[in-house]
Amino acid sequence: MKLYELLEAKREEIISEAYRSLERAHLKSYASTGNEENMYRLTMLFDITIECIEKKNLQPIIQHSESVSRRRYEASYDLHEVHTAFNVLEESLWKRILHDIESDELGDALGTISTILGAGKETLALTYVNLVSKSKSKSLNLSSLFSGR
Repeated sequence: MKLYELLEAKREEIISEAYRSLERAHLKSYASTGNEENMYRLTMLFDITIECIEKKNLQPIIQHSESVSRRRYEASYDLHEVHTAFNVLEESLWKRILHDIESDELGDALGTISTILGAGKETLALTYVNLVSKSKSKSLNLSSLFSGR
């Protein structure tokens, strides 16, 4: 069975487990968005991950991560909260792969998931940091604190 076929067959189980992990993380911003929205977001991330596997192309996750980063930044989410959402899905995917994939295929399967979600998390962080750096005020002049006065 191909990786994307396995993950598609275990779709509901993987997404549900990721959702429960997200709830246990007690993330302030995600707690305020509601259960349906959080489930939808995890499902979207799962679907994009599957698309990247099928197409052997990272562009879908990169584009999604840029968009998510902009939207979450504008909604004042902390970067670590959004990063956690990616991590809970990755953890659920890893568990399923470790349980169901033959040992001689584990390296490829885990490497594929890590590459896809790693590209997503890197894009997420770079986009978010870029947005923060454009909006931060300039450094404060604290020289008077060190002048001896």
